[in-house]
Amino acid sequence: MVSKQVKGAAKDEADVTRADSLAREIFADIANKWALLIIEAVGDRTLRFTELRGRVEGISHKMLTQNLRLLERNGLVERTVHPTVPPRVEYTLTEPGRALRATVDAMCDWTHRHLDAIETARRRFDST
Repeated sequence: MVSKQVKGAAKDEADVTRADSLAREIFADIANKWALLIIEAVGDRTLRFTELRGRVEGISHKMLTQNLRLLERNGLVERTVHPTVPPRVEYTLTEPGRALRATVDAMCDWTHRHLDAIETARRRFDST
């Protein structure tokens, strides 16, 4: 995976509307259903891989691993490996991860508030 190397937050790199910006790359990493669901599932806890997989219904082992690596790479999740046999691996949100979780929580609240209107719009759209 190739990533832009940025020293300081150049204005162009923070512009999500630019296709070549670092911000767009970060968006691509975190703005998917699995990453958002993982962030919500971890919450304020520290979870082992299997606990996390149990909290995110429908995610495969491979998708959970890939998304945890992306979240770790972006500094949103911290991975701790305990030297036991077998190794115990735990995940917790970092400060930026907890800040993003507030946004994810707001998105969940928005969904709950507007679910009926969205269902109505979908039925209307699908019937035409």
